[in-house]
Amino acid sequence: MTHDDFHTEYAAALRGYLETRNQEDLAVGHELGRRALYDDISVLEIVEKHSELVRRLVVELPRFDGAVALAFLLQTLAPLDVATRGFLDGTKRYEEQRARAEDLADRDEFRNAVVNSLQEGFFVADRTGAVIEVNDAFTKLTGYPAHGLPYQWPYPWLVDEKAALSQQSRMSEHNQVQYETPIRHRDGRLVWVAANINRVNADAADGDVYVGTLRDITAERAFAARESAVLRLATAVSVAKSLSEVLSITLDECRLALDVHRVVAAVWPTSGAEPAIQVAAALTPSDWRQLDEPLREIFQQARRQLPLTVQPVETPDTPGQSSGIVAVLTGAGDVALWLELRVPRRVSAEDRLLVTVLVGHLGLAIQHVRQFEAARETSLTLQHAMLAPTELPPGFAVRYEPAVPPLEIGGDWYDVLRVGDQRIGIIVGDCVGRGLSAAAVMGQLRASARALLLTGAEPAQLLEELDSVAELIPNAFCTTVFLAILDTNSGEFSYSCAGHLPAVLAAPQAAPTLITDARSVPLAVHRKKPRPQASVVLPPGSTLMLYTDGLVERRDVSLDDGIAHLSATVASGLHLTVDDVADAALRDLAPPGGYDDDIAIVVYRRPYAPLVIDRVVTADRLSDIRHQLASWLQSAAVPDEQVADIVLSVNEACANSIEHGYRERKPGKVRIDGENDGARVHLKVTDVGSWKPAAIDPGMRGRGLLLIRAVSDWLEMDCTPSGTTVDMSFNLPA
Repeated sequence: MTHDDFHTEYAAALRGYLETRNQEDLAVGHELGRRALYDDISVLEIVEKHSELVRRLVVELPRFDGAVALAFLLQTLAPLDVATRGFLDGTKRYEEQRARAEDLADRDEFRNAVVNSLQEGFFVADRTGAVIEVNDAFTKLTGYPAHGLPYQWPYPWLVDEKAALSQQSRMSEHNQVQYETPIRHRDGRLVWVAANINRVNADAADGDVYVGTLRDITAERAFAARESAVLRLATAVSVAKSLSEVLSITLDECRLALDVHRVVAAVWPTSGAEPAIQVAAALTPSDWRQLDEPLREIFQQARRQLPLTVQPVETPDTPGQSSGIVAVLTGAGDVALWLELRVPRRVSAEDRLLVTVLVGHLGLAIQHVRQFEAARETSLTLQHAMLAPTELPPGFAVRYEPAVPPLEIGGDWYDVLRVGDQRIGIIVGDCVGRGLSAAAVMGQLRASARALLLTGAEPAQLLEELDSVAELIPNAFCTTVFLAILDTNSGEFSYSCAGHLPAVLAAPQAAPTLITDARSVPLAVHRKKPRPQASVVLPPGSTLMLYTDGLVERRDVSLDDGIAHLSATVASGLHLTVDDVADAALRDLAPPGGYDDDIAIVVYRRPYAPLVIDRVVTADRLSDIRHQLASWLQSAAVPDEQVADIVLSVNEACANSIEHGYRERKPGKVRIDGENDGARVHLKVTDVGSWKPAAIDPGMRGRGLLLIRAVSDWLEMDCTPSGTTVDMSFNLPA
C-alpha cells in the first residue's frame, strides 16, 4: 500500500470514528498503525497528515471533538512505538482524573447554588452542636452571616434556651425533630421559625452531623396570635370591672405577642387636673410627677392625636427602632396607653395592626369600666347611706361587700345601735332576692327594726314585732334576721335568731363555737310557737362575728365547710384588731371570681377589764404600781416578756412625773388608765404637774423616754404647764 492510500484510509477511518465513537471504529486505527509499521510509514508523517486533516475537519464538522481525534491518532501510533502506548495510557488516566475533578467541582458548585437558592434557612452543625455552614436565607432570617462561622452553643439567636435543649435531647432518640420556636434577629426583632433538623451519620472519627432548615412563620404566627389575642382580650376586658384589671389583661396578651414588658395608662379628669396614672400589675396607682419626663411628654403629645391612633415612639439613640407604642383610647383624648417594649426594635406593620385592633376593644372596655365604676359608686353610696351607723361603739367593726355585678346592692344589712348606757342592739339581716327591689325591702325592715330597738324590748319580743312589720311589706317574706342585745358591762349577749346563720364566737385558749340556740323560722313565715331567746356571756378578749350567707355559701363547697373556714379565720385573729378580723374574713373566704352575693358583717371584741390607778406617787410607792400593773396584764394572758417591757415603760413614765412634774414640789397624783382589747394594750399616764425641760447635759440621766420609744409600738406625749400625758400602746403577739 502506498503512503497516499494509507492516508486516505486513515482519513476515512477517523471520520467514521468521529461519527460513531464506538470501539470497533477505534480498533480500525490500531490496525492502520500495524500497517504503517509494516509499510515503514513514520510517526512524524502520520502526525503531520493528522494535523492537516484535523484543520479541515474543524471547518467541515460543526461538532468536531479534538480529544476524540487525538484518541484515534494515539490508537494508530500505538503499534509503532511502545513509548507511544505508554503515553496513551498516561493521557487516558490524566483525562479520567481531569474529568473527575471537573465533575466534583461542578457538583460542589451545583450544591452551593441549590443550597443558596432555597427560600428556607439552611444550616449544618457538627457533633458538638456548633453551626459550621449556613446559606443566604439563613443569614437573612437570623441576621448572622457565613463569615461569622462557626456559631457555638448557645446560639446568639436563641430566645428559649430551655426549649432548645429539650429538642436536642430528642435528637438522641430520634433522627429527626420538628418544632416551632421564636428566635431573636440580630437587629433585635422577634422572628418565629419552624425548625426541621435531621441527624446524618458521618465518619466514625467526625461523629454525626446535623442538617436543618428554618422556615419563617412569623406572619402565620402573627396572624394566629393576633386573632387569638384579640379574641382573648375582647372576652376578658368585656367583664373587667376596673382599669387595673383592664391593664393587667392587656399586659398578659401583649407580653408574648409584642414582647411588651410594661403597660401604663394616663387618665385625665374632666376638671383639668393632672392625670391619674395606672401601671399594670402595680398594687397602687403611680403619681403623674413620678413618671419620667420623656414619658410625660409622650402622653401630652398623644392627647393631641385622633382617637384610636397608634404611634410607635423611636428611641433617640437608635433611629428606626422604637422603645414603645402610645395609643389614644377614647374620642375625648382623656385616656392614653403606653406599651413599653422589652427591647427597642423596629415596629412592623403587623405589630401596629395588632395594637390598633386591641386599642379598639380597650377603648370600649375603658368606657364600660367607667360606667361600671360610676354605677358601683352610686350603688355603694346608696347602700352605705342606708347601712352605716353614724358612729360605732368601741370594740365594733362592720363591713358591707356588694356582689360583683354592677348595682347588686342587695338586701343584706346590719345595724349597731346604743339602746342604753351599757346596752347595744345588734342586727344582721338578709332579704330574699337581689338588686334594687331587695334593697328597698331591706331599707324598710332596717328602719323598722331600728325604731323597735329603741323601745328597749328583749330580742325575742323585737322579732315578734318585726314579724308584724314584715307581713305588711311586699316581698319581705322569708327574710332572715339575727337580733341581739349586748350588755358591754357584764358581757351578756342575749339573742334570738329568725332563720339566720349562727354567729361565730372565738375566745382565748378555747376552740371557736357557734351560737346556735334560740332559733326559729324566718320573718313572715307561719309558726305556732313564740320566738325563743337565749343568752351567752362573752369572755374577755373573745371575738364575736355575725354575718350573712354570701360570706360562706358556695356552689362547690358545703355550707358547714364554709362556716368552719370562717370559724378558723376568726379564731386565728384574736391578736388582730376587729377591723383586721373583718378584712381577714372577707379576704380568706373570697372566691376566685369575687363574691356573687352581697355580704354584711358585724364583728365585736369584748375587751379585758380596764385598769385604773389613781394615787399620789412617790419613788418608794412605784413598786406597788408595778405589781398591780403586772397582775392586770397577766390576767389577760399577756406573755411574760411583754409584761416586763410594759411594766418598765409605765414605771419610767411615772418616774418622769415624779422627777419633772413634781420636782421641788410636794408629791402629786398620777393616773394610769389601761385598756386591752386582745390585739393591743393601750396605757395612758397622766399627771397635773408642770413639765420641766431636761438639762442640756443630763449625764447618765434622761434615758426614760428613749427606753419607752424602744419597747412600745406607739408613743405620744402632751406636755403642758398644767400637766403631762404619756400615751403608749403595745401590739400583742399572735
